[in-house]
Amino acid sequence: MTTSDVGPSPAVNPTSPAPVERTNRVRLAILDDHEVLLDSLSSWIAANAPDFDLVLSASTWLQLVHSDNFPTDLVFLDFQLKEPVSIEARVRTCRAAGAKVIVLSSLDAQESRDRALAAGAAAFLSKSLPMREVMDAARAIMGVERDATLQIDWRPLPGGAMNQSRPKLSAGEIDALKLYVAGHSTSQVAEQLNVQYETAKTYLRRVREKYAKANRPASKKADLIRRAAEDGYLH
Repeated sequence: MTTSDVGPSPAVNPTSPAPVERTNRVRLAILDDHEVLLDSLSSWIAANAPDFDLVLSASTWLQLVHSDNFPTDLVFLDFQLKEPVSIEARVRTCRAAGAKVIVLSSLDAQESRDRALAAGAAAFLSKSLPMREVMDAARAIMGVERDATLQIDWRPLPGGAMNQSRPKLSAGEIDALKLYVAGHSTSQVAEQLNVQYETAKTYLRRVREKYAKANRPASKKADLIRRAAEDGYLH
């Protein structure tokens, strides 16, 4: 999800069943093959949407449908999945299992909207929308009333923006950080940088330590992604 304050109006399926009011938390699953976005979505929802229980984060279609936590009440589906499974097949499978579906897309094309909604998606939302609007749409579909006092909007600084407490990283640490938050494992970071595994591991450890000393903890990967976004390393 990007940081823009405005975006295209969400497309809501007029034939979707009316939401039913509920008092328990909505069990949510997310399918997106971009690891950075998946981690960011998961982190934001955990911090800002206590009325949703994110029980499943999947980067592949098979990982989603084979999980013991599937089906969920609601599924966020990425339209541009690299796997050869059509959006129609994915939406219909989720619907047949009893889950409502919101399709997220970085390409806000009318044809894409029509395909998703015709397959039974409850809504088609642009990834340019702020997360609070995405979750408000999800609440409307699931019959959940938003508690504004519990939700805090988080947005990273623009790319390249300076932060007063930005730690000074070496060239190797910056390269390792960029690769790691882009979805590479530590082993893959080492391979990409042509260094030993322990060297790559040391780079990432030093990055975390420097952020901690700057009073900006980054012990978890989701936090490290957030720090990278704030300091312009996430592209």
